[in-house]
Amino acid sequence: MFIDLISNYGLFLLKTITIVISIVIVISVIVNSKKSTTTGSLEVQSINKDLDSLEEGIKKSILSKKEYKKFAKSKKKNSKKSNNKLFVIDFKGNIKASEIISLRREISGILLSYNKGDEVLLRLENSGGTVHEHGLAASQLKRIRDKNIPLTICVDKVAASGGYMMACVANKIVASPFAIIGSIGVIAQVPNFNRLLKNKGVDFEQQTAGDYKRTVTMFGKNTDKDRKKLKEQLEDIHILFKDFIKKNRKNLDVDKVSTGEYWYGKDALDLKLIDKILTSDEYIISLKDSFQIIQIKYKPAKSISDKLSKLSSNLYSKFFQKIEQKNYDKNFFK
Repeated sequence: MFIDLISNYGLFLLKTITIVISIVIVISVIVNSKKSTTTGSLEVQSINKDLDSLEEGIKKSILSKKEYKKFAKSKKKNSKKSNNKLFVIDFKGNIKASEIISLRREISGILLSYNKGDEVLLRLENSGGTVHEHGLAASQLKRIRDKNIPLTICVDKVAASGGYMMACVANKIVASPFAIIGSIGVIAQVPNFNRLLKNKGVDFEQQTAGDYKRTVTMFGKNTDKDRKKLKEQLEDIHILFKDFIKKNRKNLDVDKVSTGEYWYGKDALDLKLIDKILTSDEYIISLKDSFQIIQIKYKPAKSISDKLSKLSSNLYSKFFQKIEQKNYDKNFFK
């Protein structure tokens, strides 16, 4: 009887949660039908202050009062900073380079506020994706170069394929020792279900105007003509990719590195794919006494529906995490 009670109570809770989530979704749909008038905002943060606070906190803990007082006095005496600013922005890419929405806003903000002597640092993490999306992202970075503002790109993890297309725009590329660099190539992968459909008695029809409106397809029968045309298109994109890199990194032997291979830090340096081996943290700390280091981050506006959806998702996750934890405790800590 006790087990039945627990079981019924669990079902009641699940039904209640389902009803609550359904209500939240309905409210979200209603609210989302109204357009938001806010586009988002730029968040500005001083990295110098964060680093100084970190240093002071550690010094205070490990130095004697006399030593700390001497350190603080010396710090204050040498605290005069340059008026030049190093703007820091981040780009963590995916296949569609979705962060381009934030990137274009951040760059616009920088271009509207920069002064002579200022520089830009982009911390890039991008393993590539669609050509047109990453081409647009690279073009956004070119806006900085076109204004003759020095641009450095730091790669701590990966800048490959479309990611390297972005990186090559920089005046200087800095990468960590084990960062993945390169993969200058083009790929297309398309599954084909034509034989499966035929076996199941399903016909597929596709009508086009123009010989090459569609080449390789997922559901129709692919011909050698289709494959040849797709290969030509990929080669054309590869040539555009290589030409873009040649234009931006004149000392690089593009033909040698455009095989689709990738390299790690030291080998990438030897091939002149990058200019220096450093992590982004090392690079920033090396400049903290000569620049006001300002991090710029664009935060898109969140609608009420987004907030409600996130809230319902969090509640749902927490509930089931608690159930899983209780089951774990019950099984292993009897």
